[in-house]
Amino acid sequence: MAKNGKEKPKKEKGPGFVTRMKTFLADERVLKVIGLTFVFSGVLLFVAFTSYLFNWRTDQFIPANEVAANKIGQLGAYIAERFFKNGFGLTSFIFIPVLFITGIRLMNQNLQLPLRAVYKYAFLALLWFPLTFAFIFNAEKFGFPFGGAFGAYLHGELTHFVGWFGTLSLIVFSMLVFLVLKFNINFKLPVNLFRRKTAGASNLPPVQYDEETEVKEWEEKIVEENKGSEVIFENEPAPVKEKKIPASLDLEVVETAHELENNQQSEEPDDELSLDVVEPVEEEILPGNIHVNYDPTLDLPDYLYPTLDLLKVYSEEKITIDREELEKNKDQIIQTLRNYNIEISSIKATVGPTVTLYEIVPAAGVRISKIKNLEDDIALSLAALGIRIIAPIPGKGTIGIEVPNVKKEIVSMHSVLASEKFQNSKYDLPIALGKNIANEIIIEDLSKMPHLLVAGATGQGKSVGLNAILISLLYKKHPSQLKFVMVDPKMVELSIFKTIEKHFLAMLPNADEVIITDTKRVVYTLNALCIEMDDRLTLLTKCNARSIKEYNAKFIARRLNPLHGHKFLPYIVLVIDEFADLIMTAGKEIETPIARLAQKARAVGIHLIIATQRPSVNIITGTIKANFPARIAFKVTAKVDSRTILDAGGADQLIGRGDMLLSAGGDITRLQCAFVDTPEVEKVVDFIANQRGYSEAFQLPEYIDDKEEFAGGLDPGDRDDKFEEAARLLVSTQQGSTSLLQRRLNLGYNRAGRVMDQLEAAGVVGPNQGSKPREVLIKDVMELEQFLNHVKAE
Repeated sequence: MAKNGKEKPKKEKGPGFVTRMKTFLADERVLKVIGLTFVFSGVLLFVAFTSYLFNWRTDQFIPANEVAANKIGQLGAYIAERFFKNGFGLTSFIFIPVLFITGIRLMNQNLQLPLRAVYKYAFLALLWFPLTFAFIFNAEKFGFPFGGAFGAYLHGELTHFVGWFGTLSLIVFSMLVFLVLKFNINFKLPVNLFRRKTAGASNLPPVQYDEETEVKEWEEKIVEENKGSEVIFENEPAPVKEKKIPASLDLEVVETAHELENNQQSEEPDDELSLDVVEPVEEEILPGNIHVNYDPTLDLPDYLYPTLDLLKVYSEEKITIDREELEKNKDQIIQTLRNYNIEISSIKATVGPTVTLYEIVPAAGVRISKIKNLEDDIALSLAALGIRIIAPIPGKGTIGIEVPNVKKEIVSMHSVLASEKFQNSKYDLPIALGKNIANEIIIEDLSKMPHLLVAGATGQGKSVGLNAILISLLYKKHPSQLKFVMVDPKMVELSIFKTIEKHFLAMLPNADEVIITDTKRVVYTLNALCIEMDDRLTLLTKCNARSIKEYNAKFIARRLNPLHGHKFLPYIVLVIDEFADLIMTAGKEIETPIARLAQKARAVGIHLIIATQRPSVNIITGTIKANFPARIAFKVTAKVDSRTILDAGGADQLIGRGDMLLSAGGDITRLQCAFVDTPEVEKVVDFIANQRGYSEAFQLPEYIDDKEEFAGGLDPGDRDDKFEEAARLLVSTQQGSTSLLQRRLNLGYNRAGRVMDQLEAAGVVGPNQGSKPREVLIKDVMELEQFLNHVKAE
């Protein structure tokens, strides 16, 4: 108490020591200074250690008042002696790269350096090398402490315990164990060592599976030398099912805290691939017992998947149950129903992130339609927007009343992607959508949908939903497995993804922009995708595969020969942000290829995601709707729009801000879309863009409009870049086939036809003979080379 009787105001406590330290270390400048310190220390250690190797004899007896021979002086001589003589000997050099890598990582947080691996291998080196050096180089004999005091101690203890030979055996054994665990070294002896060579057998050259050209050369040689041999295939492991935990029902309030993230339905395991009984002629049987599968990810072996720390964690994510609000709403619902002489026998509530579902069981004799017609009255009594009545709830004998929460929780992208359901997903194209009313995380497989239609009024979460879908795919797939074709007439929504052009994006040859904004280029791109679809269907037909999954499984198992045009097929996802604008400007030119892709492209791994803010019948036609069974509706302005997109009402009664309805498989589910804002998306794409990518974006087949005249196509000065290569191919094979040019030179149908016309005009091949190949007029390669030299001279 103060003298005047008034109590002195209490001083507010400042942040604690731990909080201050976290704030201090969170400063980017502090981390850079610490990083510089580590790097500078590494430099000093390197100079001191290297100098010690040459001056250790003189420096160890030098008086304190004289200058040491070490380049760092007395300090360098002292530190080096402590590390070498009293520490780990020559292995002390391992501290230098550890300091360098740690310092560089602190100075640049965006660099994804393998710190954990560096520390792990450094620790193992500090155990193994000092012992080995001490075992090989006796310190008393050589004078120099190769293993240091630590190595000498280990050597002395082990020699005393297991003897000289036991110590040597332990050193060799530990080295072999490390090599097996790290590199999976092969202990197999040559097969021909114990059996006679069969006719035609030969020693096969080593195979480099990550280079396409070397694979072709190797296959060409072994197929020629070894015909008729068999291939042994290994079975794939069966997928692991998740365990379903039943949710507890309590009003009765269904508790939906974070524990319910584990109460998710088990995902369907992937179908096991069955072996075809009849092997088609096109499949090349490779010799020998080949167990090494083709790995498409070896194109970018150092690619790192985005990490979860790139996404924001929100403090208000955890669902809190407001009992007072629940009881108030319950009483209002019961009172409103009683005003219309409707009695109920039970009621329970399930609290979700943004909406609470009240399930009621009406008394005997009450007609469901009476409750359904009271939708507006219940909304009035609760003074809430977005009331939706589900009468009845599918699969249950109850009626659902969805009431928006007063306090809405954020469903972050981080919480959804960090869930066990997403991390352990076996889906081919898993997309994280958000959470339902029961707080269950909803993960869908785009490859099973197989196409997705997204609609919603401006500002209701449609663009965020698209970003959530794209980000979830980027977190799950390698660049070799997935490509995006992005169409953005509004020019602003998808432009953020252009930096990952050389990793995940596909485009037309010689296109200026990878994000397509011009309507004419959109038409070309859609038709190019149709050509890609037809080419893929041809490849699947050749090897009797029914889907891209079966085809890629055969290619990975090396049952398909790249010399016959086969290649690994990545999934392609076409994303169109504003479909209405394209239909208004191009009409049938857009709708026709979209309908073709929607009908046939799913089998070859091409999937469509189309978004629009105007889901009217002239935009989303019956042809399109028939091929888009999976649809997402954010809040729309009118009931007719809801019925256009979902074939049912309800989307007009949503509350916005990511509140959405998902129609898949006939059922309609209300979800809160996962929220990912623009800075989070930028961090993810920058993380990917800063890594090594392909030399260019994935090239779609070339498409030339038939209506456009090919001016100068037969002029020698305007010949195609592939003209000479195509001429050599046709002359060497003596086959005037356009399909041969497509397969061998990876040309689109239209371009291959133009090249063939140029070859005809030049006199290399004869005229078209219908379904038969053209006649090749030049009979040998030497004659062709003379012809080409003559053409160049002109």
